[in-house]
Amino acid sequence: MDKAWMSAREPELPWMAAEYELLRDQVRRFVKEEIKPCADQWEENGFIPRSILRRMGALGFFGIRYPAEYGGAEMDSVASTVFAEELGRSTYGGVADAMLVHADMASLYVFHDGTKAQRARWMPGIVSGEAITAVAITEPDAGSDVKAIRTRAVRDGDSYVLDGTKLYITNGVHADLYCVAAKTDPAAGTNGITMFLVEKGTPGFSVARELDKLGWRSSDTAELVFDGCRVPTENVLGAEGQGFYSIMRNLQNERLVLAAMSIGMAEAAIDMTVTYVKTRRAFGGVLWDMQAIRQRLAMLSARLEASRQFLYATAWRMAADDDCLRETSMLKAICGELVNEVAYACVQFHGAMGVMRESAIERVARDARVLSIAGGATEVMLEVVASMS
Repeated sequence: MDKAWMSAREPELPWMAAEYELLRDQVRRFVKEEIKPCADQWEENGFIPRSILRRMGALGFFGIRYPAEYGGAEMDSVASTVFAEELGRSTYGGVADAMLVHADMASLYVFHDGTKAQRARWMPGIVSGEAITAVAITEPDAGSDVKAIRTRAVRDGDSYVLDGTKLYITNGVHADLYCVAAKTDPAAGTNGITMFLVEKGTPGFSVARELDKLGWRSSDTAELVFDGCRVPTENVLGAEGQGFYSIMRNLQNERLVLAAMSIGMAEAAIDMTVTYVKTRRAFGGVLWDMQAIRQRLAMLSARLEASRQFLYATAWRMAADDDCLRETSMLKAICGELVNEVAYACVQFHGAMGVMRESAIERVARDARVLSIAGGATEVMLEVVASMS
């Protein structure tokens, strides 16, 4: 969306500072030059080439939040929000998803909960794009209800033995390092879940199958199986029994960046639809001449801008280390629903072209659908908000 009108506003909002806008320009250029020309092929392949992930690492996109000692840029949650919004604007939800899971979801567990030795071993490769990460929490009978996971981890000498199944895991096929949630004490409730680092190739760990999805086609998604998978005690992430609290803390950031991705995708959808209806001729004029269409797009744009300002205000608070559980839950609910509403309207205004696979708006509509589910379904988010009211 055109933000030129903001340039005259004084004082400038803090999340419009020069360093964030420079990052925005860099990501937008990368999307234009290195993602869009190739992403249709990635959609067909079902994954993103490692060369692109390493290129993103070399450009610093995977180290936005991390310290310079690991090759990071030492920025904050506002920068992550800019990154996620611009990836969403690419209109390739699978690309955005795979990159954000690595940069702002899975790798957070290593950085926040890892020991000094774990961080020293893994963070440089995470930042460079050499070591891609996934987070394995969801199971066949446990999605947003984390406490319901059944994967077990039993202590055996200087190791833990993991048994169980994980489902719908982004980057699950091609990741190098998995942050896995398992129950170490089933009787302890929220105090009985522990996070583990599991490397690709560990005996007893396998990718059972690659999953076929409606949208996010260029991100690989897998079912994982742990069958007597033995990991050393030094692979415990954080303290035993504290995994649930680690998950809840990191989910705030996950929901923030998913909201930002939703905003970016909705912005792109409205932009391309306004362009289309201003040129599509019908009934002796163009579709833009029809009041119902242009007012509908204007209202969606207004709601989108309001949500965007809430998004960045929350990101700014998170950068100041405020607890924003209520706000991130609100954002996830609002933005996940709004991008679907925008996509529906934009497909409608494209007419038959809107359902053609050659049309970007068709892909946006498929990819948007996941955003009201992944990272916490809308209904779960609203229950979190209600519980805090």
